[in-house]
Amino acid sequence: QLQASGGGLAQAGSGLRLSCVASGRTFSSLSMSWFRQAPGKEREFVAAISWAGTRTNYADSVKGRSTIFRDNANNALYLSLISLKPEDTAVYYCAARTNGVSGAYYTSVGAYDVWGQGTLVTVSS
Repeated sequence: QLQASGGGLAQAGSGLRLSCVASGRTFSSLSMSWFRQAPGKEREFVAAISWAGTRTNYADSVKGRSTIFRDNANNALYLSLISLKPEDTAVYYCAARTNGVSGAYYTSVGAYDVWGQGTLVTVSS
């Protein structure tokens, strides 16, 4: 199971950190990612990270403003976002791929088989 948290109301230009805690699996062998879904839009990729956290990938929309990282000792995944924009408003989901490959990251919705419940981020201008 995945439990995301850290969302809320933020001012444009500010930053926040989202957290996702995993349970029930060996976290260090899960490929992890963050996706988001804005109202009326499809779920889109935000950032992904490999098992050991040595490889990451970001969507162009957040590149340079975001950092994905993980703490395997505490089964936790994080997403730090700065310079928030109103277009960052969305429900953010953490996702895990249970049959990934060490060193790989995945950017498609279909690549992930376990999803958290989402945490809402609202950015006001």
